Amino acid sequence: MTETAFQRQKDLPKSHLLSAGTPMCAGCGGLEAIHIAYDVLGENTIFVNAAGCMTLLSVYPFTPFRGSWLYTAMGAAPAGAQGVRDALDILMDKGRIEVADDLDVVVLTGDGSGYGMGISATSGTIDRCLDYLYIVYDNEGYGNTGQQYSAATPHAARTATSRCAYGHKGFKKDLFSILAANGAAYVATAIGSEPLDLAQKIEKAKSISGPRFIITLAPCPTGWDFDPKETMTIGKLAVRTGVWPLKEFTDGKVSHNKTFSKLLPVETYLEQQGRFRHLFEPQKKEAVLRDIQNSINRYWHEVATI
Repeated sequence: MTETAFQRQKDLPKSHLLSAGTPMCAGCGGLEAIHIAYDVLGENTIFVNAAGCMTLLSVYPFTPFRGSWLYTAMGAAPAGAQGVRDALDILMDKGRIEVADDLDVVVLTGDGSGYGMGISATSGTIDRCLDYLYIVYDNEGYGNTGQQYSAATPHAARTATSRCAYGHKGFKKDLFSILAANGAAYVATAIGSEPLDLAQKIEKAKSISGPRFIITLAPCPTGWDFDPKETMTIGKLAVRTGVWPLKEFTDGKVSHNKTFSKLLPVETYLEQQGRFRHLFEPQKKEAVLRDIQNSINRYWHEVATI
C-alpha cells in the first residue's frame, strides 16, 4: 500500500470519534479495532449493528457514535444494510439529499453472525453487489452470552459449551476464503494491535465500490481468560506466531501484508490464555500442541510456495 495517508504510526488520528464511557468489557479487542475504523471512516457513516457484543455500545436512547446507528437481529445486518443503502440511493435520485450528504453504510457484527447466522444474507449482498463495508470483530465465540463456541472458535479452545479434555473438537471456519470465493470486491484480515495496517485497509476499502469485508481478530479478556492489560500483547502474538495472517484479497489475488522469516512458536500465544490452559496443565498435551503448530506451518509453507 503505497498511496495512503497513513505511512507511519504518528499519521493515525490523534482523537477518537467514538465516545468513551461505554459498558464494554475492559481491554476489548473488538472495541480497539472499531475505534480505529471509525476514525478513518469519518462521521458520515451509518453503522448497522447486528446483535452481539457491540450492541452494548448503545444504551437506549444514546449511542457513542457521532452519526447514525441501527440495531438489527443477529442474522439480519446485511439485509438491513441493503435497505439503508437503497433508501439513501432513492433519496439522492429524488433530490431529497445531496450527494455530499451521502453516508457510508457499514455493517458491524461479531463472529456469531459473521461466520454463522448471517452468512446467507451476506452471500445475498455479494450476489447483488451491494455497495457497503462489513466489519467482523471476531472474538472466536458467542462472547455476549457467555463464550459458547461458534464457527470461528479455534481447535482445542475451551468454551462454555466445549469442555472436554481437549477443548473444542472443531476447527475455525475460513471466512476469508469463503467471501473471496463468493466474489467480494475486497476482503482483508486485520487486528487492533496492528493499527497502521488496519487504518490502511479501512482507507483502501473506503476507496472501493461494492461489497467489502474486513475481518478483525478481537482478543477477548473475558472469553479468552487473560488480564485486560495484555490485549495488545495477545494481538501481536497472534500475528507473530502466524495464527492470524494479515492479508487481503483484491483484483482476484491474495497478498500477505506481514510475513516473517521465522515465526514464534504457537505455544507463546496459547499459554497466555486461560481457554488453552488445559493444554499445559496438569500435563502438557504435546500431541495437540504439535498438531496446532503443524497446521500453522503448513499454511505458511503454502504461502511461501504460491
